[in-house]
Amino acid sequence: MGTKDLEKNLQEFSNDFQKAFGSGLLSLILYGSGAGADFDLKKSDLNFLAVLTETGINQLSKAFPVLKKWERRGVAIPICVTRGYIESSLDTFPLEFLNMKNSYRLIFGEDVLKDLSFAKKHVRLQVERELKGKLLLLREAYLGTKGNLRNLKPVIVKSLTTFASIFRGILFLLEKDIPPAKRDVISSAGIEMGLDNELFNELYDTAKGLKKPSSSELDRIVIRYIEEIKKAAFFIDKLEI
Repeated sequence: MGTKDLEKNLQEFSNDFQKAFGSGLLSLILYGSGAGADFDLKKSDLNFLAVLTETGINQLSKAFPVLKKWERRGVAIPICVTRGYIESSLDTFPLEFLNMKNSYRLIFGEDVLKDLSFAKKHVRLQVERELKGKLLLLREAYLGTKGNLRNLKPVIVKSLTTFASIFRGILFLLEKDIPPAKRDVISSAGIEMGLDNELFNELYDTAKGLKKPSSSELDRIVIRYIEEIKKAAFFIDKLEI
């Protein structure tokens, strides 16, 4: 799929969603890698935020034909919310909406992300919770390989995306610029926290297939990875807002 095809698909998907919900659709926003520097025409899914009226959110079955049509064309199931849900969730899920606001394109309707603001205390609380929770999951995934260390690569691929989202929150807390590309986000936050950026570059290259470490090298990398995330959790635990 080329750039022209992408633009055509975005417009066609938007038209389909508008036809399905009519006045019940307030906004359709493309967010994440599909709207930013990390977009890969061959690999990236297209992620949408659909903002619906109260009537629209109670008629989600209208989206079934649209989703069936687009599921094989790289479109993920959209996040469907109301404006009220967004406004009432900025203290609970600030990190999700902060990440959306960092990389998005308005495809249809109102720009509901443009004027969102985030309280540092709420972002810090979620960042700490996410870091410590994902650290546990990273250890669990390592143990889950049961010694078949080739299974570590999917762990690296999935977790790097997650930690990039968390690291954007850390840069926000530190009042630093948030770069558009995932690799630069990880690098910038790593520098601020005193992490081993050489390791994260190695992880990123492995995830992208630019490096193909042996099983023993993968083991070494992931063990160091766990230690660096532990350092990040300690850093945010001590960070005063």
